[in-house]
Amino acid sequence: MGNKREPRVVVIGGGTGMPVLLRGLKNLPIHLSAIVTVADDGGSSGRLRDELSIPAPGDIRNVVAALSDAEPMLLELFQHRFSQGNGLSGHSMGNLLLAAMTSMTGDFYRGIKEISHVLNVRGSIYPIANHSMNLHAEMEDGSIVTGESRIPMQNKKIKKVFVSPTPVQPLPEAVDAIKSADLIVISPGSLYTSILPNIIIPEIGQALRDTNAATTYICNVMTQNGETSGYTAADHVQALFDHIGNDVIQSVVVHNQPIEQKYKKAYAKEQAEPVIYDIARLKSMGVKVIEEDIVDHSQEMLRHDTAKLSQLIHSMLQK
Repeated sequence: MGNKREPRVVVIGGGTGMPVLLRGLKNLPIHLSAIVTVADDGGSSGRLRDELSIPAPGDIRNVVAALSDAEPMLLELFQHRFSQGNGLSGHSMGNLLLAAMTSMTGDFYRGIKEISHVLNVRGSIYPIANHSMNLHAEMEDGSIVTGESRIPMQNKKIKKVFVSPTPVQPLPEAVDAIKSADLIVISPGSLYTSILPNIIIPEIGQALRDTNAATTYICNVMTQNGETSGYTAADHVQALFDHIGNDVIQSVVVHNQPIEQKYKKAYAKEQAEPVIYDIARLKSMGVKVIEEDIVDHSQEMLRHDTAKLSQLIHSMLQK
């Protein structure tokens, strides 16, 4: 092994973009930590949150599955969602296991640690907070909308998001991970409902400003209706700046290939379109622009490419 320590990489996010990124990173020779949102309030995750007064487990569940080296059958079980039935319909097995482990250990974070152990997870998973929190959005028209799942449904331009109850007590381990990191990656995902809920917590924002780590943001490839309609890459970065200050992100990763027509058509149904990369404006904002082909062209829907992203992050660590 020698005395060279493994570089410490922290990924911050939630939603669907984060697991894609983590699946590739878990195989690198790095010390990996994932800091995950718990502001979800929809579906199974939201119901468990309300009924059991625990932080929302859904995003955590997907991260556990992405970082796990368990048998495929066990992972399928973990990700299984009950279709019909009564009380169980729509619940995911992994959410129920996380809820049960929280109840057994008396603590959400300890529950995650135990499940991670059982499922042979590589890396550390930190919920952004160990208690339940609500996400709110102030819209450009001044109205306030409460609930992660309800915010995109308003189809209004979002001015800013904030959480309650305040002050949110971030998990101390999450703050420490940021402070001791070599590289921090803000994952792709829903900008206002998966990414920002983590970094608007004051102590997390402060840790991001204080850390010696370089921080990079992997920009979304497509806009998201109700959140980032019409947003360019620089608009995404500006939203991050507006919430936590503009000295936090050193570089942004953008996809530099045209989006294939079949994807454009599929996304047009969701009123989403390719994010325009306004390189000159990004550079004028003081961030380094890293242009790469980061899309997996073999999928039905547009997804970031796990292997390409992990290679890119590995190369950033070499520098």
